[in-house]
Amino acid sequence: MSATTSSERARRLAIALALNLLIVVAQVVAGIAAGSLGLLSDAGHNLIDVAALAISLFAVQVARRQPTAERSFGWHRGTILAAQANAAMILVLTLWITYESVDRLIHPQDVDGGLVLIVTLVEFVDNAAAVVIVREPHAGHDHPGHAHGGDLNVRSATLHLMSDAAASLGVAVAGAVMAATGGWSRLDPAVSLAIGLSIAWHATKLLRSSNAVLLEGSPAGLDLDQLQEAVVAVDGVEAVHDLHVWTLSSELTALSAHIVVEGHPSLEEAQAVAGGVRRMLASRFGVGHSTIELECETCEEHGPACDMEA
Repeated sequence: MSATTSSERARRLAIALALNLLIVVAQVVAGIAAGSLGLLSDAGHNLIDVAALAISLFAVQVARRQPTAERSFGWHRGTILAAQANAAMILVLTLWITYESVDRLIHPQDVDGGLVLIVTLVEFVDNAAAVVIVREPHAGHDHPGHAHGGDLNVRSATLHLMSDAAASLGVAVAGAVMAATGGWSRLDPAVSLAIGLSIAWHATKLLRSSNAVLLEGSPAGLDLDQLQEAVVAVDGVEAVHDLHVWTLSSELTALSAHIVVEGHPSLEEAQAVAGGVRRMLASRFGVGHSTIELECETCEEHGPACDMEA
């Protein structure tokens, strides 16, 4: 279980959403007044952040719904879809920033560096505060079955905010240089281009992480050989095979396996062995949902009971 509850996540995301709405309005007005592409591109990124935070907030609310007959695992994948959508939006925005930056490098325009500096410093404080509010504690990292960085949905929102803070600082430095020199107008789009490329790199990593979950890949950081050895080490277990581990969401890991029990135990004794395996998987590897089939002898290799292929 994560150290941060879904209701607490929702509250933090709502506060960050309000902060970003305020800064977008200020950036658009100041960007037009100063003629700064850096400010306007940053405002566009913040506007995407507003949408991203709204999607993340909605996903957190949806994930709290109880399982139904149609969705027996509940709505956990909603947060992963939100993370994927956020990453895709960042990449689309980066294409626009790159195009505009290159155009401004070829055709430079005058920029009011002083106004840019003031607005971006205010934005930096705003985004830094939002990062502190949204970012989750690292309490959930003890289990290798948990996604690195905690909930991918909240991680995607935090990435938006952290990239904004970095972008604000970069544009502020450019504004300070332009204000001090009265020139260097190409510095504004150059900073925007560097910011866009950096954001795209982080968004690509996030997109890969969310895709891995949707494709039911093994949890990041989980050593399957180590897990298999731990299962065999449980009292009463002779062997394990047909082992599959996948992530349902950033916080819920599922596992299925065939376990060969020692000897020919009674049903009650066999169930006790399965219970020991489940407790070990939950405490050591963070597996929240495990389906275990007990056997007295290993099922036929590639037989209908073990083979996933038709």
